[in-house]
Amino acid sequence: MSAIERPDAAAVASALDFEADRTRSRIHALERDLATLRDATADSPDDEHDPEGATIAFERQQVAALLAAATARLAELEDARTRLRAGDYGQCLDCGTSIPRERLLARPAVRRCATCAARSDP
Repeated sequence: MSAIERPDAAAVASALDFEADRTRSRIHALERDLATLRDATADSPDDEHDPEGATIAFERQQVAALLAAATARLAELEDARTRLRAGDYGQCLDCGTSIPRERLLARPAVRRCATCAARSDP
């Protein structure tokens, strides 16, 4: 084991469960919002001249983007759970070093150490 302390599997599993539950709740809320927006335009799909400002189509696209992001987040959390079961959770995808405990607990689905993450961000 490296000098960097890893969180125990129970703490990781708990953090992953918490984040996954929170993300699933977010997904359900966004799906309801999207359905509401679709229902609002069922009778009159032309909202280009809405005096209130943003069109319903714009709002619908915004909610759809948030839903896609939440769905991707849930997939990341499930991937982290798979890595935890496989025994390679906490290893940086790029350099192979151990990811610090604090980073793993703060961002349970993280796949890269802070150094490699900074390099890969545009």
